[in-house]
Amino acid sequence: MHDDTKLAVSRLAARLFLERGVRGTTGDDIAEAAGLSTRTIWRYFGTKENCVAPLLNSSSLRFTSKLRAWPRNLSIEEYLHQAFGEETKTPQEIADELLVTRLVAMLPEEPALRAAYLMSAQAGEEDLTVTIADRLLRSARDPEVRTCGATIMAAIRILDETISTATIHDGQTFTREDIIDRVGRAIRAASTLPICDPVV
Repeated sequence: MHDDTKLAVSRLAARLFLERGVRGTTGDDIAEAAGLSTRTIWRYFGTKENCVAPLLNSSSLRFTSKLRAWPRNLSIEEYLHQAFGEETKTPQEIADELLVTRLVAMLPEEPALRAAYLMSAQAGEEDLTVTIADRLLRSARDPEVRTCGATIMAAIRILDETISTATIHDGQTFTREDIIDRVGRAIRAASTLPICDPVV
């Protein structure tokens, strides 16, 4: 199955979970919505909960892939505002963001989704670790570099859950600038290595 097809199935599964809940959605429901056989769903996703993994992974890796372009002469705050401050998104990317926000806000009531969510954070962590290693001219296998990647990604995950819950359940609104500032503070607070300021 092509990655684009997996992502399309993932979007459909996310919408069904949001409408019916995870328990109220079956593999047959997802297969029918996607125009595929149930056998195909099980073959490529394994479980119905894993059907949202491509959507969650796409969101996580979209963020960390931006960090790969972080210039060595900019602080994390300067780069985040530069990279995300005037970021233009396609209608599909905006729709995906909303789906992910709503899924993350469901986690306390739908713990079965947490495995897919944590796996997406793991994918982001591995990507981020490479960025940290490049920034410090060290190996991505270095335990200190890996620890830094893990702590930063954990902080980002907690911030993601906090903002998603506040947005969906509490009706709070956040400006782009506010979110960028919060992400910058989270990365700086969680960094166990000196990566947040310009490096030579």
